[in-house]
Amino acid sequence: MSGGPLAAPAPAPPVGLKEAEARRRLVRDGANELPVSRPRSMLRLAREVAFEPMFLLLVACGALYLALGDLQEALMLLGFVFVVMAISFVQQRRSERSLDALRDLSSPQARVVRDGKERTVAARDLVVSDIVMLAEGDRVPADLLLIVCANLAVDESLLTGESVPVAKQAASLAGAVFAGTLVTRGTAQGRVTATGVHSALGRIGQSLAAIKTEATPIQQETRRVVTRVAIVGLVLAAALAIVFGLLRGDWLQGLLAGLTLAIALLPEELPMVLTLFLGLGAWRLSREKVLARSIPAVELLGATTVLCVDKTGTLTANRMTVRRLWSEAAVHDMERDTVRDSAKADATPLQEELHGVLEYAVLASHRRAFDPMESAIGEAGQHLLAHTEHLHTDWTLIDDYPLSPEMLAMSRVWQSPDLRALLIAAKGAPEAIVDLCHLDARRSASVAEQVVAMAADGLRVLGVAQATFAAGALPGLQHDFDFQFLGLVGLEDPVRPDVPQAIAECRAAGIRVVMMTGDHPATALSVAKQAGLGTDAPVITGTELSMLSDAELDARLPATHIFCRVQPEQKLRLVRAFRARGDVVAMTGDGVNDAPALKAADIGVAMGARGTEVARQAAALVLLNDDFASLVTAVRYGRRVFANLRKAIVFVVAVHVPIIGLSILPVLFGWPMLLMPVHIVFLQLIIDPACSIVFEAEPLEPDAMTVPPRRPDQRLFDSVVLMRGLWQGLGLLLLLLATYAGARLMAPSDAGRDDMARALTFVVLVLANLALIHTNRSWSRTVWWGRAVTGGQFGWIVLATLAMLGVVLSVPVVGRLFAFTMPPPFMLLCGLGVAALSLLWFEGVKWRIRVRSHHVD
Repeated sequence: MSGGPLAAPAPAPPVGLKEAEARRRLVRDGANELPVSRPRSMLRLAREVAFEPMFLLLVACGALYLALGDLQEALMLLGFVFVVMAISFVQQRRSERSLDALRDLSSPQARVVRDGKERTVAARDLVVSDIVMLAEGDRVPADLLLIVCANLAVDESLLTGESVPVAKQAASLAGAVFAGTLVTRGTAQGRVTATGVHSALGRIGQSLAAIKTEATPIQQETRRVVTRVAIVGLVLAAALAIVFGLLRGDWLQGLLAGLTLAIALLPEELPMVLTLFLGLGAWRLSREKVLARSIPAVELLGATTVLCVDKTGTLTANRMTVRRLWSEAAVHDMERDTVRDSAKADATPLQEELHGVLEYAVLASHRRAFDPMESAIGEAGQHLLAHTEHLHTDWTLIDDYPLSPEMLAMSRVWQSPDLRALLIAAKGAPEAIVDLCHLDARRSASVAEQVVAMAADGLRVLGVAQATFAAGALPGLQHDFDFQFLGLVGLEDPVRPDVPQAIAECRAAGIRVVMMTGDHPATALSVAKQAGLGTDAPVITGTELSMLSDAELDARLPATHIFCRVQPEQKLRLVRAFRARGDVVAMTGDGVNDAPALKAADIGVAMGARGTEVARQAAALVLLNDDFASLVTAVRYGRRVFANLRKAIVFVVAVHVPIIGLSILPVLFGWPMLLMPVHIVFLQLIIDPACSIVFEAEPLEPDAMTVPPRRPDQRLFDSVVLMRGLWQGLGLLLLLLATYAGARLMAPSDAGRDDMARALTFVVLVLANLALIHTNRSWSRTVWWGRAVTGGQFGWIVLATLAMLGVVLSVPVVGRLFAFTMPPPFMLLCGLGVAALSLLWFEGVKWRIRVRSHHVD
């Protein structure tokens, strides 16, 4: 009956295992840890980065350039590859260090009995049959069968999703506790029954190994396109070299023409752009406290159509707060914003009639509470009774009557400094408090009616009573006190303050939010209403779900937003059912029970601070600050990455069309070569930075979060992207051919005419490339001047390009390397006019496609 430490439960204290036997079992059974929780070494990280398929493809392109004899391009490409690999390694290492910090916080110690002595060991060293001591606040280190316990309650939300602690009894069906759960009340001794992968937590971890992760559609598509274009490009390059040699008899020039076309056609920008965009996207997200463990998931999140969320710890704060106080004379509802923010004072003072309810609820709770409901009652007392005489910090605890299976109520006996009589505070299940107070039928029915109403609002309800007792020997049972009923306390796990706005943004973006929880339907519906989820359709419970066939479930999925009382395997089934319907599924969660569904989803999102190690390791993204709104930020970044990738690809397609045309047409028409490898390398100095820096840094289009997600089957290289790039590129090719022909006519003499025409054509090509970059930075608007044109990365690219172009034209040695003759000022002015015409053409194509798409819509 005492509230002090647990006394020895048996005449002879447990001896426990001998230390030598414990070491032998540890060698035999392995450490008490999960494979997924083992950190990745730096060598393993480096190997994983180096063997990323995209990096291997880039290295293959570099090797191909070496085989073609283009050392400069090969070194530039390979150098860039290693820079990007270094960035990726640093990013992954940062991610691993963040997870290490979280892992250290969640790594428990254990108090065991060995050789008859109590000692503390690392939880990883526990073995089967160890005797473990538990107390309030301890994380259960392994699966245990309770030997003895006193007033024990365990928070099992990480396994079951239930936010309310579960009472435990030794030598009964409720006598098992599981690794990873939290002791919120009482003390106990238990014998280890399973460790590591054999524990309940470990079995869930093992099930993750059977769930295979797949490359994202964007990765698969890029690899396929690059491979095909590379093969076609090499075939065309070889054919061009042969045709040149046969038509002109100059096989050396034919080889040079073939090499030029091969360099122009090899699409090394595409995997480079994808890799860098995703890497920089992950880096930007890390600054928003979102850790990308799987970098491709950054882009895929932008295509999410269904967001499956766990209630406890995801939508809610995973902490209880007092929501309502009720007595037969008054009722007080806390403001939810006040409940969430402990720094605020309640806007409405507590009525005098309710002071006693909260006063004695506080007295019936532990001052140093681990139970979330007792903590919430203590916080409410500090906020609402701080300036009254109802907080009795100077009272002395005499004894207590703990909760028991026979009486679901607890009482604490206090001595006031200025009263001889003892004061007893009781709280517990409302029906138990009504029983202790011996209420008549009318008052009992009134209380029961109020309990039902509060439960319908999703509240956990406790009754409160008080009694006085003359000093002397205390009775053996709580029933022997003359209790007076005071009222009811309603508690809830509040919705996070950022959740309603985040869900509204998801809805505006066409993303459907679905709740999956192990909680009671009434609690789930209450949270759903507060969060702004749809509650029109009936909920589906776990029991009902188990009886539905796959076809019946598929028919119910479109209208159902709330699934409650679901088991971990049912969450996994729901995720797979949504994916089978063609949805791109993101799953959020923090518990071990969420881990299989997190891994099976297209994008798993774990909570970092409150989440378990298993959940973090199974997820692709980790929200380090547990801020649900960060998920909307991640969706925004995902859409931005995809949109900017499409802009970059349009630019790559458009810029390669004139390069390919200027490489092939001179051969067919018998002209001198217009482009040589050195020209292509110069252009790559513009193309690569433009793709990797300018387009990646472009902000999201203003309306991007108010339109539905892209179709799951929408490709990165679709007809819209290809036609936009081809039309822009074909128009530029015609302008360049006209420039070359005009320059040959305007040349002052035949001497150096070809070199002068080549130089002017190249100048127009470079300036048109800059115009092409600017046009494709936005598909919804046109900016002709201002900060958007002259500032940022694009401004630096323009300045650097013009400076290099000036060197090529003005320095004779460099000009001879490029086979250029400096055109006169009049021809340069004409070339500038042609570049301006190209900008008008690009903008015209953009306008026409925009008008056509609006007409189709």
